[in-house]
Amino acid sequence: MKKFLMVLFAIGLATSASAQFYISGSGGYAIGSAGVKMGEIETDANLEATYGSYGEGLNGQLRIGYFFNDTFGVDLGLGYLHGADQTLRDITLASKGQELNIIGRGRAFGAMPSLVYKFNDNVYGRFGALIKIGGETEVKGTAKAFLPTGALPTIPVDATLDVKFDRSFKGVLPLGLTAALGYKHNINEKFSVFVEGEYMGISVKRDKATLDSFSGSLTTIAGAQDLTRDQLLATIQSSPALMSDPNIQTLAVLISDETNYVTEKSKSENSVLAETVPYSSFGINFGITYTFAKKK
Repeated sequence: MKKFLMVLFAIGLATSASAQFYISGSGGYAIGSAGVKMGEIETDANLEATYGSYGEGLNGQLRIGYFFNDTFGVDLGLGYLHGADQTLRDITLASKGQELNIIGRGRAFGAMPSLVYKFNDNVYGRFGALIKIGGETEVKGTAKAFLPTGALPTIPVDATLDVKFDRSFKGVLPLGLTAALGYKHNINEKFSVFVEGEYMGISVKRDKATLDSFSGSLTTIAGAQDLTRDQLLATIQSSPALMSDPNIQTLAVLISDETNYVTEKSKSENSVLAETVPYSSFGINFGITYTFAKKK
């Protein structure tokens, strides 16, 4: 692609009397374009699925482009996504005294090399590649659990467990596509404003997750005591009741020190088969463009 773009630039510079450079900046908001299941909301009486995409949220773009003539051009965009919170777990089980609340959100940088076509002086289309070059999925969670007498062998009274943690997920370098249709209004020869609808289609395959922060405490009638992550995991493993509870097991996985995602593994390996998470979206962008003087 790099050689192809260089050839196009060379042809444009040599042959077009209307060639010109431009730069633009824009901001907007995108919603998830794929109804992928993200998580669950659970109570004693109901179970509900949540759907969305990590691509939902605020975004900003900076673009530099070049038109070979009055119709065709190329540009390169650099963008940042400040993703909206996605519900992964919202569990409130009053009968068990359990609460588990986990949200995830995308924070990503991307590059977008594109071809641009002007239908007329006002309407244009853009189509190109979308490359995620940095960022991560942030996961933040809180948990609370009532532990009746006997749940913990070392604590012969009722206890309440409170946990708070942050975890981050990183993925392999993905390649997607972007397409936009926009309307531009010229203010003068150099400045114009525009609005565009943009589709971004991309998914990220995870390859590593790490625990960024953790705090935990165990409260009994004698007071509260802090728990380290290792102490909590050891406590869970020593209790048959906690080991058999699916919500406690979900918590144990999320507070593990590091998780490696692989495409193939033996059953004895301490790793997880890779999963793909959605970042696709459809959004509206508003921006301004500055056009340099035409090449003569």
